[in-house]
Amino acid sequence: MQQLPLIAGADNLHTLDALFINAPLRDYTLRPRTNDYTLPVLGMAYIATYAQLSGFNVGVLDAEAHGLGLEETARIVNEAAPRWAAMNLLAPTYEMSAKIAALIDPGIALMVGGHHAKAMPDRILADPRMRHLRALVLGEGELRVTALLEDERNRRVLPGVLWRDPLLGTRAAGITDPKSGATLLGPDINSLPYVNRSFLSQDPYQAAPTPDRPVAGTQPWIARRHTARRWEANIVGSRGCPYNCTFCGAAVSANPDVAIRVRSPENIIGELDQLHEEYGVTAFRFVDDLFLGAGRVIDEQMRAFTHHKIGDRYVWDATGRINVLDRLADADLDRLVANGLREVALGIESGSDRVLAAMDKRITAEMTERVARRLVSHGIGVKGYFILGFPGETKADLEATVRHIRNLWDICDQLPGDLRASVFEFRPYPGTPVWKTLTEEAGYQPDDLLAYGDVDLTQDGADESMRQRDEFNFSVGIQFGDVPLNEVRATLAMLTREQHERNRSGMESAA
Repeated sequence: MQQLPLIAGADNLHTLDALFINAPLRDYTLRPRTNDYTLPVLGMAYIATYAQLSGFNVGVLDAEAHGLGLEETARIVNEAAPRWAAMNLLAPTYEMSAKIAALIDPGIALMVGGHHAKAMPDRILADPRMRHLRALVLGEGELRVTALLEDERNRRVLPGVLWRDPLLGTRAAGITDPKSGATLLGPDINSLPYVNRSFLSQDPYQAAPTPDRPVAGTQPWIARRHTARRWEANIVGSRGCPYNCTFCGAAVSANPDVAIRVRSPENIIGELDQLHEEYGVTAFRFVDDLFLGAGRVIDEQMRAFTHHKIGDRYVWDATGRINVLDRLADADLDRLVANGLREVALGIESGSDRVLAAMDKRITAEMTERVARRLVSHGIGVKGYFILGFPGETKADLEATVRHIRNLWDICDQLPGDLRASVFEFRPYPGTPVWKTLTEEAGYQPDDLLAYGDVDLTQDGADESMRQRDEFNFSVGIQFGDVPLNEVRATLAMLTREQHERNRSGMESAA
């Protein structure tokens, strides 16, 4: 058998049953990528791992991570000649995915899934570029994708699997028993195998040196000097989100079929230890929607982490919810630090309470500052995400967000922890609550809201400050608030440049 260039995890000695393809955000033959790291496709790797352990030869082609062009991606797929090509459809990359699909050999069966497939299935089924589509999988795919690899005819009894009838042109869907269907749609995440990291081209990865966590038991908290480069890995601790942030694809109203499930502490710790034993990983990033999103879950996980002395062996970052962290006692924060917590990623989004209410965030700017102060006073870093240009945002709202970010920086300058601000331009995603508002109430046309394009922001800021933002700089080119789009982008570039300078000065002072 021929070698399979850039395809991760496949057995080169046997025919591929499926090749999972992560499309690039843009055609990199037209403008090469500038950043050298992108988040791993963990969802795709979960499906590939389950299929592999079920006896199928599968691989992953991460065209975004490799910075591939569209024709090169399709050429690799066609040369590999899998029985199935499987694509993860996301709104910003849908056009890239559709163009690749049109270039794939018609003898290769196509299946798709992902947020965009779930939000707009009929539109995708009708797309002539998807003419070889044989299965559209709604929701979590481990069990159903494997059933399709066993026999395409299984789609007739699989819930949440759609296809276009080739004769009638109508939509067809699998039908199954409701009892077995629930398991197929939402598998027990504690029974799923740990992700086979051979399917991920950049995970585990060796990260740049960062300040280690504070030394527990000292007052004030004393941050250690920068450590040596650690091996780090991304991990998922739960699935589903109970909140309904209007801009988010994980909003509960957009996913009524998704049951919220949290992995047991023992299951999570088992994966941490496996990654340490196999790859030497000592730092982890929980990238699920909300690992620190419920008080009882935090308590359960931290009891187990304490019992297994996780904090003596590893450090970790996690997603969190501001209103939940606001209810934690100082003793709870002490326990998080003792168990290895290094940084929390928070959806702060705005410094305007009016915009926060429109987003249904259930927080205020004052609450965010209070939580950030408490976290960083314990030496816990904060990564704050912010959205500029949200529908209805005024110039005063935008200015409030700029002040908010700088206030948070000022707070951190007096305390051991730090805050990193990651700022984005608003873009609408189909299936989210705000999408419905924009299309049904504000009169925007779906075609206009789906016209994603990459944006080069370096003209508004230093090249280096934008270097790691390739995968985030895209837009539909519409002014949704009162502030002109060029001003929104100039503000984004200004804040990104200021954060870059803070990062650089922090590294120099710690050297």
